[in-house]
Amino acid sequence: MGFEIVKYSQDYQKALIELWKKCNLIVPQNDPIEDIQKKLEFQPDLFLIALLDGKLIGSVMVGYEGHRGWMNYLAVLPGYQNRGYGRKLVEKAILELEKLGCLKLNVQIRESNISAVRFYERLGFREDHVVSLGLRLKQRKL
Repeated sequence: MGFEIVKYSQDYQKALIELWKKCNLIVPQNDPIEDIQKKLEFQPDLFLIALLDGKLIGSVMVGYEGHRGWMNYLAVLPGYQNRGYGRKLVEKAILELEKLGCLKLNVQIRESNISAVRFYERLGFREDHVVSLGLRLKQRKL
């Protein structure tokens, strides 16, 4: 079997959530099951998982809205990090975005996740010097 990057299948939901937990990607305000379901409803072909001999070891959610591409939930099991699997997931995400005509890829990383910042910098990502703002729509008070 070896290493492969494939479209997400719900057969892997439990393993995927465990991956995200082990990589500290789940925060209280995000329900991983809801996030998975929403991605399956919108651009499911851009929801990718990495398998090694059939075992889920990585993931990435990719999105494109016609202007910019985005990556979310990029993760590799800690025991498999620093072996090139994260780079391969990013390369696959870029390839899929280029097929759609995307010219720029963005990621948002928590400031406290220094190892992720360094990972992206090694791949050529640079700080855009922009302010990232967010609004949680479920709790909004407009």
